[in-house]
Amino acid sequence: MRIVTLGIATVLATLAPARAETPVDVELVLAVDISLSMTAGEREIQRRGYAEALVSDDVVEAIRLGGQHGQIALTYVEWAGPSSQHVVIDWTLVRTQADLEAFAASLTTAFADALPRTAISSIIDHSIPRFQDNGFVGERLVIDISGDGPNNGGRPVLAARADAAERGITINGLPLMTQEGQWPQFNLDDLDEYYRQCVIVGPTAFVIPVLRWEDFPDAVRRKLILELSGTRPADLTVTRAQGYDCLIGEKVWDRYFGGWN
Repeated sequence: MRIVTLGIATVLATLAPARAETPVDVELVLAVDISLSMTAGEREIQRRGYAEALVSDDVVEAIRLGGQHGQIALTYVEWAGPSSQHVVIDWTLVRTQADLEAFAASLTTAFADALPRTAISSIIDHSIPRFQDNGFVGERLVIDISGDGPNNGGRPVLAARADAAERGITINGLPLMTQEGQWPQFNLDDLDEYYRQCVIVGPTAFVIPVLRWEDFPDAVRRKLILELSGTRPADLTVTRAQGYDCLIGEKVWDRYFGGWN
C-alpha cells in the first residue's frame, strides 16, 4: 500500500501545473554603482534621480504604450566589487502611476554605504540568473548599468557580456563622467566609449553619458523611456571599434595595487 501511495504522489506531482508567471513587456534590472569612488552625495543623487525619473508622466506613458501588456517588472540593485551586489527593491510589477510612486518612495527611505571595487562583470553575472523563476515572463530582458568607472574586479567584462548576449539579454549603459568623486586615477576620459565598446550589447543597446550631476534625472528619464519602448534613436547608434582595450580598468588597478582579481 505504501508503494502505491508513493506512486500516486509522484504522478500527481508530475501533472501539477507550473507556477504561473505574469506576462510583462520588459523585465528591467536597474543596476546602480555605489563603489568607493562615489561620494555619499553622489550616491544620494543617484537614488533621488531615479526616483524623480520614475514618477515622470513620460515614463508612465511609456509603460502604457510600450507593448501589448502595458506593464513591466522592475528591480533596483546597487553594486560595487565582485561580491557586492545588494537588491534594494526586488522584482515588482509596475503598471500605474501609483506603482511607480511606491517604487520611487522606497528608494529614498535610506541610503547605502559605499563598497570597494568596480566589478561590472559581476553585476552582469548577478543579474542574468535573476531573470529566471522571478514570477514574470518578459517580451524583453534588459540590464541597465550606471557606473563611474571601468571594470576592475571579477572576471573580464567581455566574458560576462557574452553570456548575457547568449541569453538574449540587452545591456544599456549610463556612464557617469562627472569626475568629481574619489580615486581619480580610475576616471576614464572616454568612459562613454568604454561602455559602448565593452559593456553594452543587444540590437537596441545604447549609451547615455552623464557629464553633470544636474543632468542625471533627465538622462535616467530618457533612458527609461527608450528601454520601455525597445527603440534606439539614430543619435545613439553604436559603432564597434577595433582594438579598444576592454581591460583598461584591470590594468590601472594592477598598476596601483597589483593583482586585479
